[in-house]
Amino acid sequence: MKRNISAELVAWKNNPKHKPLILLGARQVGKTYILKDFGNREFDNLIYVNCHNNQFVEGLFVDFNIKRIIYQLEQAFEQRIVPGSTLLFFDEIQEVENGIPSLKYFCEEMRSLHVVVAGSLLGISLREEESFPVGKVDDLRMYPMTFDEFLLANGREMLAQSVRNLDWDSLTIHHDSLTDYLRQYYFCGGMPEAVDTWIQNHDAKQTREVQRAILSTYYLDMGKHTNSEVVRIRQVWESIPMQLAKENKKFIFGAVKKGARAADFEKAIQWLVDAGLVYKVARVAKPQEPLKFYADQSSFKVYLMDCGLLACMCGARSSKMLVGMDVFSEFKGAFTENYVLQQLKSLEQHNEMDKNIYYFTKDNSTMEIDFVVQTHQGIIPVEVKAMENVQAKSLRNFVTVDFAGFHLTGLRASMLPFKEQDWMVNIPLYATETFFRSKGLGTDD
Repeated sequence: MKRNISAELVAWKNNPKHKPLILLGARQVGKTYILKDFGNREFDNLIYVNCHNNQFVEGLFVDFNIKRIIYQLEQAFEQRIVPGSTLLFFDEIQEVENGIPSLKYFCEEMRSLHVVVAGSLLGISLREEESFPVGKVDDLRMYPMTFDEFLLANGREMLAQSVRNLDWDSLTIHHDSLTDYLRQYYFCGGMPEAVDTWIQNHDAKQTREVQRAILSTYYLDMGKHTNSEVVRIRQVWESIPMQLAKENKKFIFGAVKKGARAADFEKAIQWLVDAGLVYKVARVAKPQEPLKFYADQSSFKVYLMDCGLLACMCGARSSKMLVGMDVFSEFKGAFTENYVLQQLKSLEQHNEMDKNIYYFTKDNSTMEIDFVVQTHQGIIPVEVKAMENVQAKSLRNFVTVDFAGFHLTGLRASMLPFKEQDWMVNIPLYATETFFRSKGLGTDD
């Protein structure tokens, strides 16, 4: 499957100042597949080392003698490891002691060798006792497949290109087809195994079984945490569909457990964030750069990493999701709002997005702006609408009244085709990720 992160990997390879690369992401988002594909396409040879339950690897990092490590790898794989020609790939690096700290010495002693490692955010966070090689590694983040990647996986390359180019005329012509694919994406989400299962046979039951297996894996992973937190982590996790089904999607601790306070579940929420399983979006007081200066971390919303997994957790029937328009408004638009955030988060390649996406509510008012996003072209307030019958009263007041002096242009993401007004631009939901990619979201200045 083609993934947008491939371009970032090639850029890393061609950078003469590259350092060992850590590709991070939640379990089963496709890290191993994409790095193997990258190695086979871009290098003369690939040395793939799986660190999971591997006695050879456990003996490899008894010290940080890089020349010895390279020699032993060459003997084990009967291949020469040549800087510039070889990609050395350590998978599940978090499973072996001293694996992560060794990257410092690869950087200092053999910088010209291309070394990549893949690890789950969960696993990395559980090795807190080891020193992280700060300043000695490059890093990339990988997320579930985006909607345009889903189109590519379905063999619709020209349609995906129209989405990427924001070719509004072409998108309007193909609006019904794109809506149907978006409906399918809401159902199966962006986890590669679920996408592949759906594409192979369009069997909703089999796709749901894959999603349940993924959720079961995550649930078991939560048990790796300390006994004092695992129950709370699972309570927060199980409350997310209910939290998102509310009209006001602000996270309520009392909805997790009656009488609960923030102090009871803060660590549990942070664990899920660190593991990449949920996204936390804090409230912002005003739309001024940098948004992080005006954040209110005590008020926030929590979303699931993947809309397909959310649908599975909710028990949403495939017949309602794949036929008609109900899916876009189901659970008070929870799928749609989660989908939009999922597309935005996919643009976070270098840990930038945590300070770029917030939401806004007005004190003593029902006004809410679903997302307030900082891009390299300025602040964009975003209102998410799940259907074609839309009104943007809150967005209009936000842009033209409350913060008129900020000269903002609002964005409405809805099921309507592209339309531009003096104070707002409407884009179809299926163009969300590519629209913000064009604004420079999540990239370096």
